Amino acid sequence: MRLTRYFLPVLKETPAEAQIVSHRLMLRAGMIRQQAAGIYSWLPLGYRVLRNIERIVHEEQQRAGHIPLLMPTLQPAELWRESGRYDDYGQEMLRIRDRHGRDLIYGPTNEEMITDIFRAHVTSYRDLPLTLYHIQWKFRDEIRPRFGVMRGREFLMKDGYNFDLTREDALHAYNRHMVSYLRTYERMGLTAIPMRAASGPIGGDDTHEFLVLAQTGESQVFYDDRVAGLKLGRREIDYDDRDAVAAICAEFTSLYARTDETHDEAAFAAQVPEAHRRVGRGIEVGQIFYFGTKYSEPMGALVTTPEGDRRPVHMGSHGIGVSRLVGALIEAHHDDRGIIWPESVAPFTVGIVNLKQGDAAADAACEGLYRGLTGRGIEVLYDDRDERAGAKFATMDLIGLPWRVTVGPRGLAAGKVEITSRRTGESEEMSPEAAVDRLAGLLAGI
Repeated sequence: MRLTRYFLPVLKETPAEAQIVSHRLMLRAGMIRQQAAGIYSWLPLGYRVLRNIERIVHEEQQRAGHIPLLMPTLQPAELWRESGRYDDYGQEMLRIRDRHGRDLIYGPTNEEMITDIFRAHVTSYRDLPLTLYHIQWKFRDEIRPRFGVMRGREFLMKDGYNFDLTREDALHAYNRHMVSYLRTYERMGLTAIPMRAASGPIGGDDTHEFLVLAQTGESQVFYDDRVAGLKLGRREIDYDDRDAVAAICAEFTSLYARTDETHDEAAFAAQVPEAHRRVGRGIEVGQIFYFGTKYSEPMGALVTTPEGDRRPVHMGSHGIGVSRLVGALIEAHHDDRGIIWPESVAPFTVGIVNLKQGDAAADAACEGLYRGLTGRGIEVLYDDRDERAGAKFATMDLIGLPWRVTVGPRGLAAGKVEITSRRTGESEEMSPEAAVDRLAGLLAGI
């Protein structure tokens, strides 16, 4: 993409309403625009990051054997009355009445609707286990929306729902989700720690939140610092192997890590050596629940068992804050100049800066780099504006592309261009052809 043909409304000044780093940088980098309190338009640069995160979530959900579908944003209120949550959910739920007087809600979550879909089509244990998920916009009418996309009213969420015959089967689905989430966050360049949490209005006794450590986090967290060093890495995972999946979950949850809602000071002191005790703040980026028959029993989601009787299925729900992750990533990856995107989620992987637009040699070299990199499947943003070099560098640093290729007459006189890593600031000089090969090699498999 050529910057002269792109829509990138960067701001020189930080809007007064932005209180935290991610909100400030998203506004300044032209990623979002506020349309109302807690409601944002996603501008082209932000939308590209959002879709990259969504792609990774889809890939890891389907790797774990989960099946995508798409449910509507509006739901009949009758389903929520059937489950008993219509009056319990509170003022966060946006209630609507259509022209025929029918009560609707703008979905804050989808347990009722997915249960209705299941009961209409599944009647036998032979169709189990089953896990369905979608990525859809949600609305929760927060009393004080703040921190940009970190706590907005409208947000994009992946929510998945498992249906199983027994509690043991459903707890394997719970474990499967935990492992798939760990893998999802690692692919995005995040360390998200699973912490024992409270279930809130979703219900159920078994639940973990995934939190990214950050000073701006809304949750106070208590943890053994050794848990932050655990990684899945590139290990192969058989999601049908119950023992292997359970072992990974035990590895990541055996060390103490809890939010303030479930923190036990005595257990913290007893289980964690003093040198490893940490108290901090975290950003919630996902949560998984097992809640048994909380929805299937009142809503009649029954299946025939091998013995011939009919019983309600065991269920769980599993959410990832897709749009919230954009903010969490920036909170975890930035410096005083701007964002530092991990390659896997970056809006563009490489930025080309032409130091002297209109110079025949510089223009030709940039065009050659642009064609060479895009021909290798690398997404490139070429700053071809007639603008001073300092402004171009500032823009690239602000929007945080992982790699920059700088092209200027002086370097080209020696047959060189410069490659710079946004994360480390380290630079290398080489020929344009070598630069294409070098970047293609660095980015292979991202």
